[in-house]
Amino acid sequence: MGSGHGAQGVWGTLILAGVPIGRPEDAPARLVAELGRAEVVAAEDTRRVRRLAADLGVTITGRVVSYYDVVETRRAEELVAELQAGKDVLVVTDAGMPGVSDPGYRVVTAAVAAGILVTAIPGPSALTTALAVSGLPTDRFCFEGFPPRKPGERRSRFAELAADPRTQVFFESPRRLHPTLKELTQSHGTERPAVICRELTKVHEEVVRGTLAELAQWADPEGPDQQATGGVRGEITLVVGGIGLAAAKAAARDAAREARRAARFAERASRRAGGIAGDGADGGGLGG
Repeated sequence: MGSGHGAQGVWGTLILAGVPIGRPEDAPARLVAELGRAEVVAAEDTRRVRRLAADLGVTITGRVVSYYDVVETRRAEELVAELQAGKDVLVVTDAGMPGVSDPGYRVVTAAVAAGILVTAIPGPSALTTALAVSGLPTDRFCFEGFPPRKPGERRSRFAELAADPRTQVFFESPRRLHPTLKELTQSHGTERPAVICRELTKVHEEVVRGTLAELAQWADPEGPDQQATGGVRGEITLVVGGIGLAAAKAAARDAAREARRAARFAERASRRAGGIAGDGADGGGLGG
């Protein structure tokens, strides 16, 4: 792995590694190699990375430090110092790619600002995996991460996305899945196609397809589908279809029609106002 050169000599490299989202055997060979070679391993959960290493049959020889959301900012500064001391730093999350709804962004930003080389080991991602198996259009999509928790912000975000023609991908907790689906039926409509991807690549993987209304009913903890288990469990990725080309064109036509109607109304109002003003001027002349 190449290293950058700084004012103090040779610097280390910051390596972001994609971690399996379910099966350890999905780990890239380069991840296995770097787990055994990197001088510092920054992990979202140090216990989980050690368990992953054991599953992969590799011994971590470097120093393992925690790197989760609460300590992310402070730890980023410490990791940059390690990099400037010439050590390679490997960043891993519990699952997926660092920086994608997981810690990683801040240390990358700090490393880039310091002129340190940043590279990545591609790996599994719930985002692209769910998108691929969803059966919804993949030519254009947007990743929204976890929806805002505050009700007002959620309504605003969903209202904005309702008219977006792109396929939309969300992460969501099992506990909030049902309320989220109910809110999406209000913003996007009950018939919008969507897919729930649960526990992707794991033993209990489940992919449920339907309309937003059907999925909201399926995810209802009090409904027949979930009553026996007490509700949906596991890691959830939600894929929602965009407004659709036909619907988008129809909405554009409606908007254009409304704009023309408003323009005609404004023109008529302007003419009437001009006529009234003219009458007033004539009347003044006659009165004189």
